[in-house]
Amino acid sequence: MDKVVASAAEAVADIPDGSRLAVGGFGLCGIPAILIEALLEAGTSELEVASNNAGVDGWGLGQLLAAGRLRRVIASYVGENKEFARQFLSGELEVELTPQGTLAERMRAGGCGIPAFYTATGVGTQVADGGLPWRYDADGNVVKASPPKETRTFTTAEGEREFVLEEAIVADYGLVRAWKGDRHGNLVFRRAARNFNPLAAMCGRVTIAEVEHLVEPGEIEPEEVHTPGIYVHRVVALTPEQAADKRIEKRTTTP
Repeated sequence: MDKVVASAAEAVADIPDGSRLAVGGFGLCGIPAILIEALLEAGTSELEVASNNAGVDGWGLGQLLAAGRLRRVIASYVGENKEFARQFLSGELEVELTPQGTLAERMRAGGCGIPAFYTATGVGTQVADGGLPWRYDADGNVVKASPPKETRTFTTAEGEREFVLEEAIVADYGLVRAWKGDRHGNLVFRRAARNFNPLAAMCGRVTIAEVEHLVEPGEIEPEEVHTPGIYVHRVVALTPEQAADKRIEKRTTTP
């Protein structure tokens, strides 16, 4: 039951090229930065990543992006990363933009064994009708676009409404960061850093968690657990220095 591994490098060593990853975090809040760095150092490439965003230039998933290790990204918001925009528009990166709530539910559904679900979000737009650019060529022409999705009308409390079918996300590996975790893999996320982490943990076939504070089994009260250890396969305990290294995406100060 002890899921602790000695280092981040050991935890990601068996992730092969071409894997699909679900990565927790929102902006730079709660991202598994140490596991991402270990992947960078391992040289793993051709990765498909499902995450809210792709980090920023030089930090988080932005490091893998800059090194040319990402093949495809499923994300909601990518506006803070200039290198992301450059790669997408020049045809180096395939991108599936997904409404944020839909992305969250696709991950949750994958972790719950639900293959697909209907949502009203995106009905009447290219999200449902198809045609969203997924990949450009070097000349800016769309060479791959999103396909049309199945729609269906249901009767709701407000009357008949149209819904679009969205498929769940199941990742080969889930990478997350927790504030506290025990040796059995039970995780607690702190405040806003909870964000997409529980969802990424759920939908990974193998989930790896870096934790800022490693405790013994029984030290976390059952009602405090956000992600039960059944979803987590490996735990990496961060050093105090690693735990404290949290970048700020935008800093605003007063005179």
